[in-house]
Amino acid sequence: MILGIGMDLVHVPGFAAQLAQPGTAFARAFTGAEHRAAAARAAITGSTHPHLAARWAAKEAVIKAWSQALAGHPPPLADGEVNFADIEVRADAWGRPFLHIHPGLKEVMTDSITACGGPSEFSWHLSLSHDGEYASAYVLLTG
Repeated sequence: MILGIGMDLVHVPGFAAQLAQPGTAFARAFTGAEHRAAAARAAITGSTHPHLAARWAAKEAVIKAWSQALAGHPPPLADGEVNFADIEVRADAWGRPFLHIHPGLKEVMTDSITACGGPSEFSWHLSLSHDGEYASAYVLLTG
């Protein structure tokens, strides 16, 4: 059963400009592994920005899919309470991206979805893309 969907589109040059700002919150939004993965891809493509932008889109898409699963109910967290590094984009041995939700946030997600009558077990599905000046992510939450 589909519980929620989320999609996000990021303008890569604008995102790169935000990353370059001293003290930007975006610097803390990514795990060390995400930075390393983007750097490894940049060795081929020449820039980390499209890869980080796609990962940022994934984090935003997760919030949108989760929010959709809670439709009609108040949000469990106040604005600004999500640590975006707790939503991590990883890759399997063949480079296919998947989502890893860190334990504390996963517990909040599970509690909020079950409180709305949803299942206690659910899965995240992720697709990333970037081309030219844009990066996107599509997330499906199923249970």
